[in-house]
Amino acid sequence: MDSFALVSIGVRMQPRRVVITGMGQISPLGIDLDSFSSALQSGTSGIRKIESLPAEALPSPYAGEAREFTGNIADFGEVGKEQTRSIRKNLKVMCRDIQMGVAAAQRALQHSGLAMGDYDPVRSGVIFGSDYMMTLPEEFDKATAACLNDEGEFSFEKWAEKGLPEITPLWLLKYLPNMPASHVAIFNDMRGPNNSITLREASAGAALGEAMMTIARGHADLIIAGSTGTRVHETRTVHSFLQDPIAEGTDEGAGQCLPFDLNRRGMVIGEGAGALVLESLEHAEARGAKILGEVLGQSISTGWNADRSPDRPTAIANAMAIVCRDAGIGAGEIQHINSHGLGAKQSDWDEAAGLTKFLGELANKTPVVAMKSYFGNLGAGGGIVEVIGSLLAQQQKMLPGTLGFTTRDPKCDLNIGCEPQEISSDGVFVSLNFSPQGQASAIAIRGV
Repeated sequence: MDSFALVSIGVRMQPRRVVITGMGQISPLGIDLDSFSSALQSGTSGIRKIESLPAEALPSPYAGEAREFTGNIADFGEVGKEQTRSIRKNLKVMCRDIQMGVAAAQRALQHSGLAMGDYDPVRSGVIFGSDYMMTLPEEFDKATAACLNDEGEFSFEKWAEKGLPEITPLWLLKYLPNMPASHVAIFNDMRGPNNSITLREASAGAALGEAMMTIARGHADLIIAGSTGTRVHETRTVHSFLQDPIAEGTDEGAGQCLPFDLNRRGMVIGEGAGALVLESLEHAEARGAKILGEVLGQSISTGWNADRSPDRPTAIANAMAIVCRDAGIGAGEIQHINSHGLGAKQSDWDEAAGLTKFLGELANKTPVVAMKSYFGNLGAGGGIVEVIGSLLAQQQKMLPGTLGFTTRDPKCDLNIGCEPQEISSDGVFVSLNFSPQGQASAIAIRGV
């Protein structure tokens, strides 16, 4: 063992402060920060009638589609010539989820003012959250046709010899959930810590929390933390309508996501991605970066009942308590909570119960906003997009109201408002998300 190792064992290092220096997002409210911020401040919804799928065949024709994102190289922002060639070459092995995640990351890097050569590659990394990614049915058209027998029925016996050769050799790369982080790391020569997290809607907070801890303990100076997901997809949409509490119907009410409102019908599907550039405070100051916020604390918690059903209220209350403890703040110091706010009855009841348990008498005082009311459930992509929404609101010193909220559900006794309200730019907010399976993640961030 060398002398450095001996010294490192004998000295307990203080955690480094972790700051945010760049943001990028792809959502139903646009693909740049200005359009996203303007939509939130003006109360403009990104939920519209579906264009990418045969809406008439679905129980509801509404969704939050990221319509401005086409997958064209221009959607990735102002990338250099070499990166342009590399990204364009690899687009064919990226499904839409991955493309959105990579685009959000590139835009975050550009927003931070960082370019290739501005950072130490081995001290820089990528941590991304994602959903499981589903294949488009047409990927198997030729393979399936090759396995039909004389009666037109699919024959499994023919698959190995006739079907499999019709699948493109790079097919799997298009749908692996670790590929957003891999592509971003390769495109930007980031050889440090790299990880991928798949915890459904809790993925974003978990990825951001791991990125914060990795920098805080000195294992990296710079990390892109992001998440990407979709519920708007030929196969995933069918899964969502079969499994999730969707707002159904063909009238305009089915196109409204109304978290915590008595008249809500359910979740609205959406798609999107977000990314943040995190740096140690020393690294950011050394390069003269503009600091947008500081990540103070993180948490993740899972709650289960004795019958193995998820105990989401307990997971939420625990996640909130732990994130405040980690951040060194009390519940009364929270400026606002950017809630999960799914818009489904049981989910909202569980969230309200968990937040009320944590907040106690502050439940009617602490402002709660549900940004899914603007764009629906983006799956794993929603959490980072919502964090960006809170940071932009602090810059404007105006917290958007929960869109469409008019009649409080008596079981959701929280301080939710439909009108924008003034906030300070340097307050602490907590972003909360959780999965149907009872996994909750929370992040505490201070603005500047």
